[in-house]
Amino acid sequence: MAATYQDLKVWQLAMDMVAHVYRCTATFPKQEMYGLTSQMRRSAVSVPSNIAEGKRRFSRKELVQYLFRARGSLLELETQILIGRRLGYLDDTEGKRLTSLTSEVGRLLNGLVNSFQSQLKP
Repeated sequence: MAATYQDLKVWQLAMDMVAHVYRCTATFPKQEMYGLTSQMRRSAVSVPSNIAEGKRRFSRKELVQYLFRARGSLLELETQILIGRRLGYLDDTEGKRLTSLTSEVGRLLNGLVNSFQSQLKP
């Protein structure tokens, strides 16, 4: 396993996703600053934050709980991306790019969760 959370590919990709979310939401209407813009940014930031916090926990069971939280935040973000697309705040290219990033992060998270859950079973 990776030495630190920063060595985890899923954390690195989640950080890229955060940066992309920030760039995309910078173009949202100003009236969304405390609405969808804020929600998307918070959801995005929560993903690598929970991965990092989980990695520093003392047990694999705790780590898995934090990975589940990260996955929940990722699903929130995916929903918010769809909302942004429906409202016309994200064009198809940016929406597809963000969706692709969330899908890849989700696959990596699921793999990590499955790996640790199989180690927890007797």
